[in-house]
Amino acid sequence: MRVALFLTCVNDTLYPDTGRDVVRLLHRLGVDVDFPFAQTCCGQAHYNTGYRHEAEPMARRHAEVFGDYDAVVTPSGSCAAMVRELYPRMGERALAEGRGSALAEAVAPVVPKTYELTEFLVDVLGVTDVGAWYPHTVTYHPTCHGLRALGLGDRPRRLLEAVEGLELVELPGADECCGFGGTFAVKNADVSAAMGADKVRNAESTGAQVLCAADNSCLMHIGGIMARLRVGMRPVHIAEILASTKEEPAV
Repeated sequence: MRVALFLTCVNDTLYPDTGRDVVRLLHRLGVDVDFPFAQTCCGQAHYNTGYRHEAEPMARRHAEVFGDYDAVVTPSGSCAAMVRELYPRMGERALAEGRGSALAEAVAPVVPKTYELTEFLVDVLGVTDVGAWYPHTVTYHPTCHGLRALGLGDRPRRLLEAVEGLELVELPGADECCGFGGTFAVKNADVSAAMGADKVRNAESTGAQVLCAADNSCLMHIGGIMARLRVGMRPVHIAEILASTKEEPAV
């Protein structure tokens, strides 16, 4: 199986260790991973801000870069949802506007083989115990795109529950948005901050040492609020936890 890592802009720019953790984890599970250097933005930020036509060349580029792989793995629920849910809509809209079916045909091959990390582990590799060791108390925040767009369900929790040494505690209001929402946080800063503060207070109430999620954009928002509120809790991407072992602990 030819597998590619779709790292995403946020991870490449701000959280490159997440990409390294994904590669380390998959290598441990016997999966060779390519990193196509031609990959760029998938167009999510443009599309969600209203620049839908401007996002189309990015979608074509993404499909061109990843089209020949058997599976595309990304540590981002929001970017996986962009490819899986919104690329087909972009193709349908282009057709409805009389611009032909070229876009739909270009993106079609990459849509069904794009997986968020926990989907790939559970559904494609068929594993929940990845041999991880993480001796901390953790609470899990299911991000909106993972929860609603991708329907990740209990996949992340099953993976976390199998980690040696990890105590998983329930997060009150887990299915409530953290308030990031990309440009929502910019356009509606006060509401976004209030939602984030609610999420942080709920996380703090669990007594956990770590708040875990599968999307660094949400963790960036939550982590910023944690820092401002001086909460003694770490925001951690699930890839870091799953990649950690007794021989190679998380940094």
